[in-house]
Amino acid sequence: MLRAVNVGSKSIADYHSIVSRDLMAEIRALAQPLEGKRVLHINATSFGGGVAEILYTLVPLMTDVGLHADWKVMHGKTEFFHVTKTIHNALQGSDHVLTDEERATFERYNLMNVGGLTEAYDYVIVHDAQPAAMRAHAPFEGAKWIWRCHIDLSTPNQDVLEFLLPMIEGYDLSVFHMAQYIPSENSVPEPVIMPPAIDPLAPKNMALSGDDAAYIVDQFGPDVERPLMLQVSRFDPWKDPLGVIDAYRTVKRTVPDLQLVLVGSMATDDPEGWEYFERTVDYADGDGDIYILSNLNNVGAVEVNAFQSHADVVVQKSIREGFGLTVTEGLWKGRPSVAANVGGIPLQIVDGQTGYLVSNSEECADRVTEMLLDPDAARAMARRGKQHVRHNFLTPRLLRDWLGILSRLADD
Repeated sequence: MLRAVNVGSKSIADYHSIVSRDLMAEIRALAQPLEGKRVLHINATSFGGGVAEILYTLVPLMTDVGLHADWKVMHGKTEFFHVTKTIHNALQGSDHVLTDEERATFERYNLMNVGGLTEAYDYVIVHDAQPAAMRAHAPFEGAKWIWRCHIDLSTPNQDVLEFLLPMIEGYDLSVFHMAQYIPSENSVPEPVIMPPAIDPLAPKNMALSGDDAAYIVDQFGPDVERPLMLQVSRFDPWKDPLGVIDAYRTVKRTVPDLQLVLVGSMATDDPEGWEYFERTVDYADGDGDIYILSNLNNVGAVEVNAFQSHADVVVQKSIREGFGLTVTEGLWKGRPSVAANVGGIPLQIVDGQTGYLVSNSEECADRVTEMLLDPDAARAMARRGKQHVRHNFLTPRLLRDWLGILSRLADD
């Protein structure tokens, strides 16, 4: 059954010094006619990914501006999450075809979780594919249903997409990061474009002094006096940690003191992550300058913040990427950034202006080397990157966009 997530409380007033007065005024104007409306967010996990991080801020802020917002997480066992991981990969282009048994498992868990919908809501926001089939079995009428897709559906496995589409046809709207992510099929509900955002006041993104960041990094083994290259991502083939290691090995020929830190979070809805974590460890081949860390090593939000704040270069060498909030995080901390030219990353990194975009491990190595050898130019790019994030990818802008969508549906 669905499990409620306790998100605590937040105040939109705390963001006044970070974002513009015009944005704050827009939020107030949009929120006023929505006061008292009930909103439910549903997803697959309360930790370990960007969706969960967004909801820990978005849900209490929705409540603070006058809505009644809840967040509930699906119940699922390993058999379900194996299927949903397969669906996730297929929607991003893998060639796996779902078996009849896998399809039945997916639908059975969705139907089981519908039993947790015991309260009526004005809006139900379903995040990604895992709970997508719940709309068809919803026990109450009158709510507006929104399917929020956080991944790239531009070149999906057609077999799996055709399995999913009938489940989302009944939604009132669909929301994508970018227009390019919308599949060409006409059965997709009316699409809205809305990039995600990070919370600048969350422990993962709040300001840390250089000394505090170095102190925390030092606890995990890296030498804080030597250069450090960092990637923060799930252990997932789409994030290409093996390619990051290849790039690091190339850079190390020119910068022999270089260290690499790979930080990931092991999530309950990602059983493949455990296998890929072991594969990454094996690929590192005992290199004492490679540190592979996760929440299992007590690396939490503050520790990730410290690594991002301390790193000489932050990389994100994804093969496919929905948006890449770890790129946003590194830019917000004013770190020189090198990332793959995929997904939503080019919205954040203007090549040569706010960081560098790359297409393979060799290009990644070249750009990381360039930044390490010319730190003044790298820092200038990083400063521009921070301002780009301030204007485009912080939570108050995301809240405003959601309020706009809810207002639009209220008028229908």
